[in-house]
Amino acid sequence: MKIIQILIYITLVFTKILMPKTLVLLDTNALLMPFQFGINLEKELERLLGGCEIIVLSEVSKEIAKLNKSRHSKAALRLAAKYRTVECESCPSVDAGIQKLAKKTGAVVVTNDRELQKKIVSDGGRVISLRGGNHLVMAPHGAS
Repeated sequence: MKIIQILIYITLVFTKILMPKTLVLLDTNALLMPFQFGINLEKELERLLGGCEIIVLSEVSKEIAKLNKSRHSKAALRLAAKYRTVECESCPSVDAGIQKLAKKTGAVVVTNDRELQKKIVSDGGRVISLRGGNHLVMAPHGAS
């Protein structure tokens, strides 16, 4: 019995080490969701994707900083600082940068922006959005 437990443990450890984590790219409204709707973004992403690595485009943080200095925007900036920040060279807009990075890396994009969702899906990408104000859902592949 103890050998079986050890084998299960070793399998779990190697699975975590060897399985690549899904890249998740947050847009501005995704970073505001936890504070506007009270959802736990990381737990919801874990529920949908298992292990994931969350990244934020530097332009998204700049966009949040330009918002009014509400408690939500300040909290969203602190949240963004927890994640890896990625620069986007020669991106004419935040949405264009997200679209470019998602296409290049295969990252799943978390957004409620319908236009951005359509662009990501038309590029063959995957989108996660807020549903019912209390949980995240993955859009079916090829739909937005």
